[in-house]
Amino acid sequence: MKPPPLPSFYIGWDVGGWNCDKNGKSRDAIVILDDQLTILGTPWRGNLRNCICTATTTSEWLKTLFLKCEAVWPNGPMDVTMAIDAPLAFSDEFVALVTRGVSVEPDDVSGRNRYLFRQTERHLFEKGLKPLSAIKDMIGSQATKGMHVLSKFAPRIESCGVWTDGHSFRAIETYPAACRETLEVKSLLKGCKSLGNNDKDDAHVCAIIAHLFSTRRETLEEPDNTAPSGEGWIWVPARSEFT
Repeated sequence: MKPPPLPSFYIGWDVGGWNCDKNGKSRDAIVILDDQLTILGTPWRGNLRNCICTATTTSEWLKTLFLKCEAVWPNGPMDVTMAIDAPLAFSDEFVALVTRGVSVEPDDVSGRNRYLFRQTERHLFEKGLKPLSAIKDMIGSQATKGMHVLSKFAPRIESCGVWTDGHSFRAIETYPAACRETLEVKSLLKGCKSLGNNDKDDAHVCAIIAHLFSTRRETLEEPDNTAPSGEGWIWVPARSEFT
């Protein structure tokens, strides 16, 4: 007889800078959903820096997020998928430039510049979207914060764009500004009121993408075999879903 499935939770994290407690407009925000897409506890907004630094295990980190949201911590085996709104890697070309002095000729078009944008971002530009660059758009603080969390709590690359702790925690990157304009996400948000803050609303969309990734991955655009695994991937609903 098959054991019952583990309880599953879906966390959206809109990332603020390392010192976002000094920034009233942009801070960390966390939303936790259950299997029915019900928000657990109360969406939280603030700075997670101290929590990130003091947690020593993935379980401690996740428990902190549940406590922040005043959600009941299951205190047992569970599956958790987290979708993060921040660049979680730099382009291979940028890394080669700063670590080995290897250069490539930049494209005249900013959105095709391999130093500024990863393949996943260049792909979105070709689709008519405008993702931000960790290099030129002043989100390096958020990017390194997200990367730090991956290296500490989900250090293994399971596949391109999917990080894991090797057990029951997976993390992916998403882009809520684009996702909320898709038919798929609009239908899932139907009837949901704003959480009263852009950061929390973005975290809510991230949590929905985490749910779609876990339960209906075929609705999201997946990386092809040319995508560098070290650059990660921005998971958004398939382009045909955009209105």
